[in-house]
Amino acid sequence: MNMIFMMGAIIAGILIGAGCVFFYKKLQAQKKKSDAEAEAQKIVARAKSEASRLESEAKNKARDFEQRARKNVEGDIHREKQKISQLERSLKDKESNYDKKLKELQQKFEDKEREIMDRQQKLSIAENKIKDTESRVTENLTKLVQRLEGVSNLTAEQAKQQLIEAVTNEAKTEASKHAAMIEEEAKKDADAKAKRLISIAIARCASEYVAERAVSIVSLPNEEVKGKIIGREGRNIRALEAECGVDLIIDDTPEAVVISGFDPVRREIARISLERLIEDGRVHPSRIEEIVSKTKKDVFKTIKDDGEKACTELGITDMHPEVMKLVGSLKYRYSYNQNNYYHSIEAAHIAGMMAVEMGADPKLAKRATLLHDIGKSLDHSMEGSHAVIGAEFAKKHGETEAVCHAIRSHHEDEKPNTVYAFLVQAADALSGARPGARRSTTESYVKRLEDLESIGNSFEGVIRTYALQAGREVRVLVEGSRVTDEQAIMLSRDIARKIEREMVYPGQIKITVIRETRVVEHAR
Repeated sequence: MNMIFMMGAIIAGILIGAGCVFFYKKLQAQKKKSDAEAEAQKIVARAKSEASRLESEAKNKARDFEQRARKNVEGDIHREKQKISQLERSLKDKESNYDKKLKELQQKFEDKEREIMDRQQKLSIAENKIKDTESRVTENLTKLVQRLEGVSNLTAEQAKQQLIEAVTNEAKTEASKHAAMIEEEAKKDADAKAKRLISIAIARCASEYVAERAVSIVSLPNEEVKGKIIGREGRNIRALEAECGVDLIIDDTPEAVVISGFDPVRREIARISLERLIEDGRVHPSRIEEIVSKTKKDVFKTIKDDGEKACTELGITDMHPEVMKLVGSLKYRYSYNQNNYYHSIEAAHIAGMMAVEMGADPKLAKRATLLHDIGKSLDHSMEGSHAVIGAEFAKKHGETEAVCHAIRSHHEDEKPNTVYAFLVQAADALSGARPGARRSTTESYVKRLEDLESIGNSFEGVIRTYALQAGREVRVLVEGSRVTDEQAIMLSRDIARKIEREMVYPGQIKITVIRETRVVEHAR
């Protein structure tokens, strides 16, 4: 029991102790709470007090800042107002200055306007005076011209024309004097040297004369041969014409057949073939074909041999065979009845001799001169001047540019610029112009002389014109009272230039103007 009691007492003591501890802690907690509340009230009171203090300080600072800001703004406003007032005063001053200047300009403009109006009035008065003066001058000039026309028996246009003619004649006279002086000075040495060269070359050269045949004529042994040549229904003559490329003319001409064709080589082939057929006596198409074929070979061989012969005679080597053939074929071509083959050889000799005298290469001069007319062998098959196509053919077959240029320029198709080009020109002219070298038909000869005389007679002051020495010289007789010595010089030049423009002729033509004064008086 005691144990239970003791146990109960211990439990009771524990419970009581626990209750006391709990109650104590509760009291402690209440006390802390009350202390904390009191402390919180103090903090709140202090915070309120601090807040009111800060608020009052902020209000004070705000009032001070506001006052300072107001003072600053008022100062800035005052200063800006001062600036604006200064600008306003400056603008007013400028406006007043501009007004003054504007008034001054307006015044000047008005003065200028008045001055211009005064000048216009004066100008209108002056124009009226000028018009009056012009009318009076025109009237006086008309009267003066009328008086002058009455005194001189000339109109104003006639007097003007006479004045122009006088000035023109005076200018021509002065020009002719200067031209004569210049020409005399230029020819002083050159003329003598050229004459010497030409005389030496001509004196050393002797050539034969070959007449041209426009057609080839074959003589027949009798009239019966004409029937053989024509054949049955004309088959023989047609075969011969077709093989040779020529026309055979068989007419009433006794014992003759005329061969006509533009190509002299074809004409020569036809002539030889026909002669061989007549000699053989067998004339039929197959025999004609055989004879013509053989004749062509013979003629072409002859052409080649003639070309080689010409080159050998002139000492020319290494020439292309085709070029040699053209040289040989020149034997069948003519110019103004002068055979081109012999003309080329003759001109080459002349050029070579002149080249030796001048110190140039005679071989090159001979080569260029021999080939200068080879284009005439091509002119039926190619278009262009014989000088140009000849030069192109020579160039194609290995000739030098010096030779080609001399060929191309010998008729001024290209301006000559080498000594050999001028030598070819001179030799060509000398060979063609020598006596007996060339001749024309009677009609063309007479026509050329008539043209020369008509050209001379077409000039003013010419009494009579005579063509002499087969048209190599023209003598012009002029009136001594109308043509002066200086005008005679200009007249000879004008006639020469007109002949060059309007006529075609070989060589050169000499124009001689003869002026004389005849005085006749009778003794009674």
